[in-house]
Amino acid sequence: MFEPDDIREWRGHDVVDAGGSKIGSLESVYVDTRTDQPSFATVTVGMPTRHRLVFVPLAGATVGPKYLKVRYPKNRVKDAPSIGTDDVLPAADEPSVFAHYEIEYTPGAGGERRLARR
Repeated sequence: MFEPDDIREWRGHDVVDAGGSKIGSLESVYVDTRTDQPSFATVTVGMPTRHRLVFVPLAGATVGPKYLKVRYPKNRVKDAPSIGTDDVLPAADEPSVFAHYEIEYTPGAGGERRLARR
């Protein structure tokens, strides 16, 4: 796995699926607030005039020369919950990001959010 400081250097690089198909470009990293470790990335997808950011888990992701390879197929990532390029993920939508990838979601003990943009 990679360290949180390292992943920020990959902003703008390609994000590809396990088969090497380009999904989009890395926009930002969201850390798990319980561990402060990278948990999800947002990937810029869509037509140039209609860009949006989709969420993809970083578990099992690897880095290569000029790309970040995620373990989820391109179609699944492109169908993931998304936000506008200038938007933030509403707290109420956070569980749907986890559910899309069949990852258990539990907020913090006091109801705190699980994801924070880094």
